Parts: sequence; C-alpha cells; structure tokens
Amino acid sequence: MFSGHLKLYKQGAFQHLGSDIRGRCCRTYFLQEINSCLCFNIHQSLQKEYFETYLSEVPNFPKFAGVGVLNGLEIGRCNPETGKSEPTQKWMNRVTEDDPKFWEWTTKFCILNMKAGKNEIEDMKRRFNQTEGVHIWQRMFGCDWDDDTDDINVYIQYARNGQDVISLDPITDTWVAAKSEAFITKLRWETDGETPRHKHNVQNHCMELLKNAVSYGEKTLKRTELPLVSLLQKSSSSPVTCHATGFYPDRARLFWTKDGDELLEDVGPGEILPNGDGTFQTSVSLDLSSVPLKNWDRHHCVFQVSGDKYKYVTRLDRSKIRTNGERGLVIVAAAVALFVIRRKRGQTGLCNLCHKYDHI
Repeated sequence: MFSGHLKLYKQGAFQHLGSDIRGRCCRTYFLQEINSCLCFNIHQSLQKEYFETYLSEVPNFPKFAGVGVLNGLEIGRCNPETGKSEPTQKWMNRVTEDDPKFWEWTTKFCILNMKAGKNEIEDMKRRFNQTEGVHIWQRMFGCDWDDDTDDINVYIQYARNGQDVISLDPITDTWVAAKSEAFITKLRWETDGETPRHKHNVQNHCMELLKNAVSYGEKTLKRTELPLVSLLQKSSSSPVTCHATGFYPDRARLFWTKDGDELLEDVGPGEILPNGDGTFQTSVSLDLSSVPLKNWDRHHCVFQVSGDKYKYVTRLDRSKIRTNGERGLVIVAAAVALFVIRRKRGQTGLCNLCHKYDHI
C-alpha cells in the first residue's frame, strides 16, 4: 500500500460493493466522548491531490471514479454517470473567476480518462497474467506546498489492487518499479524524454489551482478543529483503544505515553481516515495485559498535529473507559466508504499499464 499521510478516499463511492471487496479499502471506527486537556500552536502546509480509480468485474457499479482533494477535503469530482466534472464545495464555483473554462476542460479530462482507463485495466490484466476476478487500478498525482517556506513537492503514483506499481522520483525524474512487471514501463517512460515535462505540467496545474482554491475557501481550509477523544475497550482483557475524531487538518499523530515518554511497544496505530463532514478520525490501541491496574494512570493518549506544538492529552482513567457491556453505550460505526492509498514520502511505486496524460 502507499503509506504516509496522503490518502486516497472517495466518500460514499464504494458503499455498494460487497463486503469481501469493500474490506480491502474500508475501515470503521467507534465514536465516543471523553474530557481532555489541550494546548496548541498551529502551522499548516497545503496539499492538492487528484485520484482516479478504475474497476473491473464489479457489477452494477461505475467503472471509473475521479476526485480532487484539497487538504483532505473533496473539492470536485468526475461524475461517472454524466461524464462531467463538477464541484463538491460551493466555494469552488468561484474558480471560473480566474478560469472561465475550468469546468469545461476538466470535463474533457474526465472523459479522456474514463476512455483510457478501460484499455489500461485490460492491459493490467494481461501484464499480471490475471484475467479474471476483481481488479482495481489507481492513479494519484498532486503537490504539497509549504506556505511558509514556499517549498513544493510533486508526486505521481500508480497502484494495482492496493499495492504500489509505479511512481515518480521527483528528485531524479526517474520512475521506480515496485513490481517486476512494471520494469518495461519504467524504461519506456525514462527514454521517451517526457517525464520532466510531465512533472512540470503536474506542478504548474497543481500549484495554480491550489493557490486559487485556498483563496476561495480560506475559511474552510485554514480552519482548525479540535478532536473528540474516547477510550474504548471491548472487554476487560482487550487492549484499550484511544480514538480521536472530528479534527482538522488531517496531519496528526495519536500515540500513547507512559510517564511522558512515547510508547513504541504493545501499541497498534490506526489509519487517519475522513469523516463524512470533512473532518478526520484515527485511533491507537494499547495492550495493558502485563500492566498492574495501579499503574494504568501513568499512561496518557496524546493527539498531536505533525510538526507543531499541538497536544491534546487524555489520561488513562479506568472510569472513563467505555466498553461494549455498558448500558446505553451507543457504538457508532463511521458509515464512510473509503478508498485508501497511502504514500510513503521518498519512495515510489510503478504501474506498467499506466497512461501519461499530456494535458494535466
């Protein structure tokens, strides 16, 4: 899987898939309430991403889905039913103030990708010698922009069935093959001389839209929302799970400490995943089976925005732990169908059936 803080998701897009398929890309978490203390000092960088997903052998479901994401918030999509590109945030309608034909050319981009995807997913089947069953092919491209340092990072990645296949190393302008089947594509893309131009096009398009969109939706994108933190436990012998939900932006960590020191053993970190309202959730479990009850309160769950002095500290208070046996406890599964691709910074993956779009 792609790893790191970049996530591919399409809220509601995959709710009709069967549980066996949906299990590859969906997660559900519990939402509960507990009191915590906090201190913060916020800094934000910005990211613009575009994700495409192609499906094969999934009946009664669109073969293609495309979604644009800005700082974890969906801002536009390629509607597979109409073939048109459309905004998903009201303030994105203002993009035509700077580019009157924006939705026109993104619709052309949408149609081209839908047509190209059909051929590419068939090529993928042949290359991997798997012509039957469900196939998922994905492309992700975008950029990070630090508005303090003005540093820009561009990425282009491809995946097959949730695994890295090909991606760009933006430092060397070369492609890294994560699968042996993709090596031919790596050689072809590196010898055709198009990679630097392709990266340049992605960077220019991404940065232009990023800077404009931030001005349109500044109140939404530069807001800070603090998390609601819960302590959950299935049974008295189960690990204790710390769950944080409702926070924004999504660049954050959730971890356990003992006497102020971060714990690296007996912990189970979870994904950072989107809620349906534009905020995020995550969780981390802690195995306390070998810890005496009298020492539990030496542990704390800490939420922290990455790179910032932001702390949201919850003491492990046994009286605050919610369990499945409590009367009146409502366990709410986050009913959000997610498609998650995680990107590890500094690494790339490869896809031999991938298509490069010159007009990005």
